[in-house]
Amino acid sequence: MSHQSPAPRSAVRRAGGLIAASALIVGLAACSTPTAPSDDPAAEGNSTGVTDTTVTIGTHTPLTGPAAAGYSSISAAASAYFDYLNDQGGVNGRTIEFIVKDDGYNPANTQTVVRELVQQDEVFAILNGLGTATHQSVLEFLDQNSVPDLFVASGSTSWNQPDTYPNTFGFNADYVVEGAALGQYAADEFPDKAVCVLGQDDDFGDEFIEGVELAVGADGITETQRYSVSNQDVTAQIGALQAAGCEIVALATINGFTALAVGTAAQLGWFPQWFSSSSGADYPTLVGYLGEDVAPKVLQGFTGTNYLPMADDEWVTLFREINDEFNDAAPFDGNTIYGMSVAYLFAEALAAAGEDPTREALVEAVSSGDLVGNGILPLAFGPDSHAAYLGVGITTVDQGVQDYLDATYEVRDGAVSAVEPSPVPLSNAAVPGE
Repeated sequence: MSHQSPAPRSAVRRAGGLIAASALIVGLAACSTPTAPSDDPAAEGNSTGVTDTTVTIGTHTPLTGPAAAGYSSISAAASAYFDYLNDQGGVNGRTIEFIVKDDGYNPANTQTVVRELVQQDEVFAILNGLGTATHQSVLEFLDQNSVPDLFVASGSTSWNQPDTYPNTFGFNADYVVEGAALGQYAADEFPDKAVCVLGQDDDFGDEFIEGVELAVGADGITETQRYSVSNQDVTAQIGALQAAGCEIVALATINGFTALAVGTAAQLGWFPQWFSSSSGADYPTLVGYLGEDVAPKVLQGFTGTNYLPMADDEWVTLFREINDEFNDAAPFDGNTIYGMSVAYLFAEALAAAGEDPTREALVEAVSSGDLVGNGILPLAFGPDSHAAYLGVGITTVDQGVQDYLDATYEVRDGAVSAVEPSPVPLSNAAVPGE
C-alpha cells in the first residue's frame, strides 16, 4: 500500500511490480439524488452518493502496471470486507457500493478516473487512493469539489495538512515516523553497528532518511545510497554499501526493490541486517519475489515496521474468514489486512456520521478524534491532525513467521520515544454502529 505533491515531501508507497493483476471494478451504483446539489451544499449538508439504501464510494488504484503486484490485492480485500459488511446489513441500513478504478499508477490516468468517480459516478467519498505522486495529482480537484478524501494509501506527509486540505486524511504511518522508529531501534539494540540507508530517489527516500537522522543524527548514518524505480539493477548501490562496512541497512524501498536489494546482496555473499519501511516489508509478498526456497534463508531476522494487526491476532482470524468467503480465498498477506482495515475504518466513520450522512458529517466524524480503528496504537486524527498513526511497532521474521517484537516507537514534536502498544480489541465481529 503510495504518493505526490503540493507538500514538500512524498513517496511511492505501496508499489511492487512484475505481476499483472486482473481488473476489479465493483458494481457501479445507481446515481443518487443528493439532498443538496454537489456544487452548493445547503444547510443540511451535501449527501451526494447517498440514497435511502446505498452509499457509493470509489478509489483509484493500480490493478495493472508496475505497482500492481501485491498492491492490487488491497482494493480486492476492501471490497471483500464491504461485501461482508453488506451481508450483515451495512451501516445504518445502507449497503456500501465500492467502485474500484485502475489508474495503472500513472498520475495522468489518476486524474481521469477520479474525475469520472466524482463527476459521473457521483461518489460520496474517495477512499484509500493509492500512491503519492498519483494521489497528489488530484488533491486540488478533490479539495475544490469538497469531496471527502479519506485514508490515502501512502506514507507521505502531504496528507496531513488540515489547513490546506481540510477533507484529506492519511492512513499509513508516515515515512518520517518509520525511519525514526527503525533508527531508534538500531540505536537502542545495536548501538555499535554501522547503520546505512538504501532509499528511493524521491520523497519516499527523503522523508525516510529524515526520520533515521532524527533518531541517530546526520553523522549516525555511515553510508546512503539511492535508487530509481526505472532501473532494476542495484548492484552498484549494494556494492557501495558493502564497501562502506554497513552492518545494518535500512530500506526505503517498495517490495520489489526490497527483494532486489536482498537478493543482490546474497549473490555477492553479503548478509547485513535488513531493516525496512512497511512499504517493502511484507514477508509473503517478498517470498513471492525471492521464491520459497531462497526467502526463508535470506529473510531470517528481517526487521520491519507495522501498525496493524499481525500473525494470530483476532482481527486477522476474522479477516481470513472474510477473505475465504468473500474474496475467493485469495492469497492472504499484509496487504489483505491493510485493505480490510481501511474498509473497517471507513465503515466506522460512516456510522459516526449519523443516520443521514453528509460529506460534512463524514469529515467531522474523522476530525473528531473519536474513531478507534484496529491498530496497535491510538489513531491520531483530530482537528489539527490528519495523520492516522504517529507510531509503529517493530516486526521481525522468525522461521517464516512475521510478527511484532517488544519494541514500539512514537514520533511527536520531532522526538522519538518508546511507548507501550495498545491494540484495539475486536468487537461486534467488525461491524460498526451496532
